Amino acid sequence: MADIWHLQYQQKLTSATNAVKDIPDGAVIFCGFCAAEPPALLEALQANRHNYKNINVIQMLSPWHSTFVEEENKEYLRLNNWFSSAFTRSAVTEGWADYTPTHFHDSSHIIRQGIVPVDVFMTAVGPMDEQGYFNLGVSVAYTFDAIKKGKRVIFEVNQNMPLTSGNSFVHISHVDQIIENNAKLPQMSSAIPNDIQRIIGQRVAEQIEDGSTVQLGFGGIPMAMADFLKEKHDLGIHTELVVDAMVDLIECGAVNNHKRVLHNGKITGTALVGTDKIYRFSHQNPLVELHPVDYTNDVSMIANNNKMIAVNATLEVDLFGQCVSESFGYQHYSGSGGQLDFIRGAVKSPGGKAILALPSTAKADSISRIVPCLSRGAAVTVPRNDTDYIVTEYGAVRLRAKSQRERALALISVAHPNFRDELRFEAQKMNLI
Repeated sequence: MADIWHLQYQQKLTSATNAVKDIPDGAVIFCGFCAAEPPALLEALQANRHNYKNINVIQMLSPWHSTFVEEENKEYLRLNNWFSSAFTRSAVTEGWADYTPTHFHDSSHIIRQGIVPVDVFMTAVGPMDEQGYFNLGVSVAYTFDAIKKGKRVIFEVNQNMPLTSGNSFVHISHVDQIIENNAKLPQMSSAIPNDIQRIIGQRVAEQIEDGSTVQLGFGGIPMAMADFLKEKHDLGIHTELVVDAMVDLIECGAVNNHKRVLHNGKITGTALVGTDKIYRFSHQNPLVELHPVDYTNDVSMIANNNKMIAVNATLEVDLFGQCVSESFGYQHYSGSGGQLDFIRGAVKSPGGKAILALPSTAKADSISRIVPCLSRGAAVTVPRNDTDYIVTEYGAVRLRAKSQRERALALISVAHPNFRDELRFEAQKMNLI
């Protein structure tokens, strides 16, 4: 049988240029999530751009600047972000690319239900094995649904791809075209935490008990928090993004996943996001399992973990407890991602907590991030009914089941001291306190 699969492989093998040359006008192209974006195929789209018209390219957390993402290309290839990264957000804020608000778990349902067509799905994968299966490597996410609904499926095979465990295998019979490109995987390192982030990280860690299952996000605060979790015991990890910081927690013994109810002894997530540190650790490591995002981010799945602790960052919180994590006013920044998925799941977990962390100020202490009312045009990521814990460098407060008066007083108590009097004044004007 191995000969049959290798024959099919050779029949489907082509160049990146040939793979993309006849994409019809108006087509919708989905890319693999984050580090699963196929760089050679995206370069080929750019090279062939003048032969296209009104093609939409959907990306989610792009790990690099793709050459087609230029304003001059918007009539040929128009970017549609489902979660913006540092490399794509400016295109949205400047108005020549699109952003589609969606929860991460819902990306699979949107594709499966045909709400958005998948004319082409292209993703980077690991090499094919003797049974004819490719390994999805760094990302499962919405891949299976995109393959099922895709009119054309193109795999960019990369020998550098880590081979991951879990639901990470696709047979060659589901693939239309194959190209080969052994590119170096993108390196997405979290910034080194600053002093404020380290204080916040410590305060978050204080809320996490031994035996908890933790979801860590990506960024300075989760990195700082991980340093303070090294003295904990019997932690587990159920997350969407498996990141570099988790390696240290496993190697020091803080994480062993022994207390997990589901997937006991395993780390579960939907994608690897980081550097060679996490790629090497996850390669052929049965400890790390990747699964579809509508499974990892399903509220009931998250809630089935004992003491599930979801930790995410937010940008602005008003005195009612509404949290903005994806925009500065009407200026687009990132996306909803799986933040609300994990918040809603964590609070349903026995002993669970949903933590949103942020520095109390911005711009050298000139602006308070805790505000009376949200900025004009701000996109609410976490409604007030869902907000649980808010943590700043000045403390941690729980808002869930608190009255509006109690919420306002609690939030003022963890605001920067320079802004507390002003916040009290505004809260009194709004008859909150």
